[in-house]
Amino acid sequence: MAKPSPAAERPIADNRKAGFDFHLLESFEAGIALRGSEVKAIREGRINLRESYCRFEGDELYLVGAHVSQYSHDGHAGHDPTRPRKLLLHRHELNKLLGKTVAKGLTVVPLRVYLKDGRVKVAIALARGKKSFDKRETIRRREIDRETRAAVKGRRV
Repeated sequence: MAKPSPAAERPIADNRKAGFDFHLLESFEAGIALRGSEVKAIREGRINLRESYCRFEGDELYLVGAHVSQYSHDGHAGHDPTRPRKLLLHRHELNKLLGKTVAKGLTVVPLRVYLKDGRVKVAIALARGKKSFDKRETIRRREIDRETRAAVKGRRV
């Protein structure tokens, strides 16, 4: 059995709704400050990014609303599943995100959580909210692509 390369990324959780609700403009990779039981739970895949978002408190960025369930072999000392977790970025990245969220009215959304070199990372994106007609356009485009794939698949038989 071949070992994965050291820099291999192992996906843990996706926020697929973010691509539907927002126009994703620019993405970043951030570390996340976690407790030991949270890291173990995330390695088991016990994290949910649905309804989560990123918020600035002072000059720091926090992941809010992400639910990390209890670790399966944890004893009595657990963690708060929905506590805000600090995202670790370089100062120039934080300044860039803060400037664009304040000046242009953009928001920062988490896209996915993955393991990279044994560390938990969060992919975040600078995003602009979609209007309802943009969402209808996305649905229409998705249905056309699905019908096209079905037609091509039917033709190959």
